[in-house]
Order: sequence, then structure tokens, then C-alpha cells
Amino acid sequence: MPDRRKLSIFTVNSLKPNPNNPYTVWDTTMRGFAVTIHSSGRKSWKVIYSRQGRPRWYHLGDASSIGLSDARRLAAAIMLRVHQGQDPQAERRAERTAGTFSDLADRYRKYAERKNKSWRSADFLVRTYLLPRWAKLRAADISRSDAKAMMASIEAPITANQVLASASAIFTWAIKEEISGIKVNPCHGVERNPTKSRERILSDSEIPKFWKAFDDAGLIRSMALKTILLTGQRPGEVAAMRTEHITDGWWEMPGQPVPELGWGGTKNTQSHRVWLPRAVIAIINQLEPDGFVFAGTRGRAIDRLDDAMRVICKRLGVERATPHDLRRTHGSTITALGFGRDAMNRIQNHKEGGIASVYDRHGYAAENERVMEAVAAKFTTLIEGRADNIVSLRATK
Repeated sequence: MPDRRKLSIFTVNSLKPNPNNPYTVWDTTMRGFAVTIHSSGRKSWKVIYSRQGRPRWYHLGDASSIGLSDARRLAAAIMLRVHQGQDPQAERRAERTAGTFSDLADRYRKYAERKNKSWRSADFLVRTYLLPRWAKLRAADISRSDAKAMMASIEAPITANQVLASASAIFTWAIKEEISGIKVNPCHGVERNPTKSRERILSDSEIPKFWKAFDDAGLIRSMALKTILLTGQRPGEVAAMRTEHITDGWWEMPGQPVPELGWGGTKNTQSHRVWLPRAVIAIINQLEPDGFVFAGTRGRAIDRLDDAMRVICKRLGVERATPHDLRRTHGSTITALGFGRDAMNRIQNHKEGGIASVYDRHGYAAENERVMEAVAAKFTTLIEGRADNIVSLRATK
């Protein structure tokens, strides 16, 4: 049974700590008012009330700094708010989290979901690198030195730049929206890591090594990485591939987002139609997907492909390669086989390819199919260690 007593100064002073467990003494003269005696001997005033059938414990303060009479007045004020339909404990919790970077990032995420189709990649960087460091900090208190320290803590230079850009986007939006207290973007003036334009492609000797190493990334990520290499499409678009968009061997990607399917649209907002070579169809049939072809454990589109490639490169002891380098390898193979840059641009959905109309997309169907099968055949030949059956444009003329 609860320990109930008429609390007085003498009674409170006489309460001794239990070295094993804290305990609470309830006041008999004022409903919901109590004092908790901690194992250390510290005593604190509490107000306990019910909200939706569940108890709420509201901490008034330490008994050594707040006298009994003042604690009663504070408790009476809290109980009055409860009587008026308020939830003081929930309101206090909200006040503590309001203004934190975690709260700001959550508000920005809701905005980005509606405005930015690539919000998921930025949100992943925020959750992985920023929230563990800044979640509980007041957003307005985050300084340029905090941003510099964050940059220094990330090993990969390009990733650090991307995280800084994601943080800067949040603060720029907060200033534009005039969110209270945020006047300065702490990411402004922070020096980015030097980068150079990537030209990495897999050599003929590396392709079979990577193909085998893909399997170390797990079934779904392995199949996604193999599909990027075999199709030359953007990693984010391959990761979000949907069965609804595959018809008669063609992958037809809507240019605009389809929120109900979790499809974010293509990067350049142009609808795209690409032939899936037989090797890719075999991958899809093996997975037997329904919805996302490459679905993670929770049914969402697979992620962390870049992390998987980083681990694979370290294991192979080779120069860093990214999922986008697999796409670049496919594109360079198209031109190496003699199909030309126009074919590469058309298949990889580059705007500069000049092929934007529905007529042209379907008009090049036969050639696109031949190009995709030729590149897949070249990779298959390398993977299987055969020196024949490499199809090129010149060989088929």
C-alpha cells in the first residue's frame, strides 16, 4: 500500500533513505502531492496526476532548495492546470525538446519530403552523422566550431562534404522560415574537403573480382549492385526499382515522384525506359519481389549501397569505388563496344543526349535492347572467364 502521511517539516526531515530502493511518501492533506526519498538521501517534491488512465509524475524540485509551503503552492498550480485539461508533464517534455537540432531536423524532414525528391539520401546522412552529435543541442547554439568538429570526425572526405551540405540546407531553411532563435548558418565559412572529378571505372580484370565480392554485402545489396553494373542506371533509382514499372522486359521509370509507391522520380525528372538484359531478369526472378525489387528487412527500398562498396574495396585492397562508378563502368563499356556517346546518353538518361520525346524513346527500342544485351554479354564473358562471345556494334554490322 502507498505510504501516506500528513506531510510537515518535521515529518519530511525525519524520513530516512533506503539504501536499496527509493520510496515515495504521499501527503494525506493534498491530493497528488508527495515527496520521494532517494537512496542517496536526496529528497524531491512530486506531483502525480492521471492523464488518459496513465500516471504522470511531475518533478517540482529538490526539497533542500524548495520549502514545504512553496512546494504546496507549486503543486496546487500544477493540479489547477490539470483540472483545466492541460498535461503539464507532456508540455514540459515538449519544451525541453523544442529548439533542439533533433526537433529542427524533424521539421525540415517533413518539409523536404514534399519538396525534395532526393530527401532520403540527405536524411540518411543527418541521422547517421549529425543526430548522434547534435540531437540534444539547441539548434541556435550550434556554432561554426561544432560544424568543423563534425567535419573532422568523418573519415571519408566526400561524405563529410555531403553531411555539411545537408546540415547547411537545414539551417538555411530555418533562417528562411524565421524559426525562433536561428539567425546564423554555422556551416557557412566552413572549408569543404578538396575533391576532384571522379573518373573511376572498373577494369576488365576488376569486374569478376567485384562481382564475386558483391555477395559479401548480403543477398539484396549484392543483387542491387549487380543490377547497377548490368543496367548502368543511377544507384538510387535501381534501389527504388518497382515491379509495377517492369513490363515485357522494359523498366519504365516515371520522371515524377509516385509517393504512394515510394518512387521518388528520376534525377532529371524525365521519364525513362531502359531494356533489362536477360541477366537482370534472372536476378529479379530469383528474388521474386512484390513492390520494391530490392526491398530491405522492413519492406523499404534497400540503402547503404555506398557503405557496402567501401567495405568491398577494403576487402579487395583496391582503389575506392562507389555504386556510381559501376554506372560509369557501364557507360564507358557502351562506347568501348562502338555504340557511341549518343547511345550511352540515351540509355543512361542524360539530358544532353537529346532524346526526350516518347517517339524517340520507343523509336530506339531495338537498338537500346541490342546495346544492353551486348554490354551484359561483355560483363558475363569477363565474369565467366571466357574470351569469346563479346558482342560489339562493329561485329553485328
